[in-house]
Amino acid sequence: MSRLQPFPAEPLPGLPVPRRGKVRDVFAAGRDQMVIVATDRISAFDVVLEPGIPGKGIILNQVSNFWFNRLVDLAPNHLLATEPADFPPPFTGRSELAGRSVLVRRLDMLPVECVVRGYLVGSGWKEYQDRGSVCGLPLPVGLRLADRLPEPLFTPSTKADVGHDENISFEQVVELIGSARAEQIRELSLALYRQAAAYAEERGIIIADTKLEFGLDDEERLVLADEVFTPDSSRFWPVAEYRPGSNPPSFDKQFVRDWLETSGWDKNPPAPSLPTDVQLGTLERYREAYRRITGRDVL
Repeated sequence: MSRLQPFPAEPLPGLPVPRRGKVRDVFAAGRDQMVIVATDRISAFDVVLEPGIPGKGIILNQVSNFWFNRLVDLAPNHLLATEPADFPPPFTGRSELAGRSVLVRRLDMLPVECVVRGYLVGSGWKEYQDRGSVCGLPLPVGLRLADRLPEPLFTPSTKADVGHDENISFEQVVELIGSARAEQIRELSLALYRQAAAYAEERGIIIADTKLEFGLDDEERLVLADEVFTPDSSRFWPVAEYRPGSNPPSFDKQFVRDWLETSGWDKNPPAPSLPTDVQLGTLERYREAYRRITGRDVL
């Protein structure tokens, strides 16, 4: 993948100062548009790690764009352009942005992370062992770690600018955005998950869970935004190695989390520096997810 080059850590000359998230840099591009750049930063346990994963941002951006295009009949999305040649000045034709940036509509983002869980794993597995439920939703007895759930669950959370997102009930979502809109994002999130999961499984990937974000445009229409079904926003497992009762290997940043868990780090900043083998191992997992989902070998 010849385009998988490191993204500059320093501000890009000639561009405005971005709003910097854990992974993405967001630039204002006029009153109604933004340029979103997927950098090579990687975070775990709410801490940005050093060094990043060179080329990771390109992979994330291309996977997300693939899904935006594939799912557009289910949900309109925020994309306006995916090539810098089509961006407005001063972003036009900037080579540093190639492959890793999109021009999008500015939306009024809903204050809810739309989490969908299709398998019993992570914090859901811990709660199930203690209380027989996931995010307060009761489940049948006798389920194993990594079992497929009888039906995918919509388990929303808050959107925290700092710290951890917190799970909230559907009733709390109704309080935040109203009953009609809450029902709409629940049904659409589940529909998007089901369609993406079915396609991915044909390509050898189980999407165990994911999170989605929506915003409203000027006409109050619901629009899919941010990223969608990427290795950063989803838990990807290889179908061939899936065994209920054990934690499957993954194509996402769980590889980094697993290394951090054994590093002796107390999960408070600063995090330990990522070794080269962890960087390369993570990149290869992201690349394999890209190959399987898009059917392409090069970017």
